Amino acid sequence: MIGYEKRFEEMILSHRGMMDDLRLIRQTELPGAYVAAGYVRNYIWDRLHGYTERTPLNDIDVIYYDRSRLDEDYEKQVERQLCEATGCSLWSVKNQARMHVQNGDPPYSSVEHEISFWPETVTAVAIRLESDDRLAWLCPYGLSDLFELRVRRSPLFSDEAYYRARVEGKNWRASWPRLHIEL
Repeated sequence: MIGYEKRFEEMILSHRGMMDDLRLIRQTELPGAYVAAGYVRNYIWDRLHGYTERTPLNDIDVIYYDRSRLDEDYEKQVERQLCEATGCSLWSVKNQARMHVQNGDPPYSSVEHEISFWPETVTAVAIRLESDDRLAWLCPYGLSDLFELRVRRSPLFSDEAYYRARVEGKNWRASWPRLHIEL
């Protein structure tokens, strides 16, 4: 639906803490780095539910794509830098160029390609701050499900049993009762 993109951008740009985090992530100079998943999804759901405070996060997923540096130790080093800069221990940094092995998929060609394999369409959303301070985002399935509070399995995520167990285990309705979850 027209208008979700503008509303999405306005919501993100209006949150001082998110903007500070985006600036910090940009400073890491990780190639094509985005913050993604629950960090973005949960904030939008919070706003759509009228919450004035963010619901607690389990982690802060920073994703990037770099075929030339597949060293997991480097990711841990960047996580430590982000933790030290913010005093928050929830940072999780992952190079998507190596995640296909863990996920049992063919190699991914980009961050956007990789997140299209994530379990839910509403989780496959990522944002970053460009060098000119423009907000950029990836959402291979669009923003409709996110704004319409609809949770469904991503078309490229084939493990239906895992999807069901994940969604049930997250207990999202306890925090966001207006969600429509497709099992």
